[in-house]
Amino acid sequence: MEKVMPAAARQRLGRPEETRILGLTWPIFIELLLQMLVGNADQIMVGWYDPNAVGAIGNANQVTSLLLIVFSVLCTAAAILISQYIGAQDTGRVRQTCAAALLANALFGLAVGVVLVLFCGPIFALMGVPEEIFGDTCRYTRIIGAGLVFQAVFLTYTAFFRSYQMMRQSMLISVCMNLLNIAGNAVLINGAFGLPALGAAGAAVSSSLSRIAGVLAISALFRRRFGPLFTGESLRPFPWGQLRRLLQIGVPAGGESVSYNLSQLCIQAACNRFALFVINTRVYANMFANLSYMFASAVCQAAQVVVARLMGSENLAQTNRQVKRTLLAAVAVSALVSSLLAVFCRPLLSLFTKDPQTLELFQLIMLIEIPLELGRAVNLVISRSLQACGDIRFPVAICIISAWITAAGGGAVLAVVFGLGLPGLWTAMACDECLRALLFLWRWRSGAWKRRPLLASL
Repeated sequence: MEKVMPAAARQRLGRPEETRILGLTWPIFIELLLQMLVGNADQIMVGWYDPNAVGAIGNANQVTSLLLIVFSVLCTAAAILISQYIGAQDTGRVRQTCAAALLANALFGLAVGVVLVLFCGPIFALMGVPEEIFGDTCRYTRIIGAGLVFQAVFLTYTAFFRSYQMMRQSMLISVCMNLLNIAGNAVLINGAFGLPALGAAGAAVSSSLSRIAGVLAISALFRRRFGPLFTGESLRPFPWGQLRRLLQIGVPAGGESVSYNLSQLCIQAACNRFALFVINTRVYANMFANLSYMFASAVCQAAQVVVARLMGSENLAQTNRQVKRTLLAAVAVSALVSSLLAVFCRPLLSLFTKDPQTLELFQLIMLIEIPLELGRAVNLVISRSLQACGDIRFPVAICIISAWITAAGGGAVLAVVFGLGLPGLWTAMACDECLRALLFLWRWRSGAWKRRPLLASL
């Protein structure tokens, strides 16, 4: 089992400075930023070719983001479980956990891809996608769906590297993937070197090819560092026990994301009732909002790995200190970035569109975005920390209740009944994030997470 965690890695992971969450955050931040750019580069570069196609990719991304939750269920569980095993100095089960997670996610990726290819038409019809972008939306989704298994495998390998606090490796591969995607977009969207201009379909092909290249690179790096994953030792007999443990952690944890993304799908459907410039404004607003919460998302993922390891070693006092420091950093950075975007949003968006209606509406949305991001920063850090400690069901319950009543239900009332449109939808989402932030802070202060030792429950 030395290949699973070499001696040098054990020494590095044991040094106190390795538990500094902010030191682990910046590679994840860069990686998340680049992963976001893979999708947003499609929207931006297609927007230069055909502005209406921006709405097509935006609708497609709403569905694919929801289905990606299937993969994140096992990725999140694998990162937590492996980290706690390392904290408990029980490396004997790590290889089995990795093998079970990777094989299961590859199968899930194939299944989800088939769903997207075969049923994207009825799905987008239910969402009320406008006729003028319906064809592009389906073409883009089918191509992305056909290669979704590679996305599932890549995300799983990334979770493995993060469990060992080896964030830089997957970050470097993401850099290469992003550059490859942008180069492919330049060739395929507008047609270069005599190739036909494919528009949104070309962006989908480029994204899929970049993900295939990423899988080849990250799997080769994993094999070089830790040896082959699928061996008789890890698969015979098949580690059903480890797969069951992954699902026991991942399914409840994934419920939070599933509920949130389903509510966002309903919000997108409500948005599709309005003019096309409103749909495009929501796409652009989501792109810029990603910049606001990107740091909070990165720091909470780093915190989850460290918190899980500290809980595995039963160091409760250090766990509490790490979470509090992480929370302050996430809120401060989210407040700064969202405020800067609110000030400079109009000239920034002018780089991508000159439509005056879009620019005016976008400026209002970015003001509402400030309290939304403050609440979201708290939610990301505390909910991930609760999950890492084994307190998994409470975040799920709160998310389901608040996301549907406050975000989706409140958004429908404000946007449709009171006629506030997209600002009404965004206001409801901000209220949802802030309400959940208060409830999660109360839960952490109650100390309930201290009474849920994860490994003992398994």
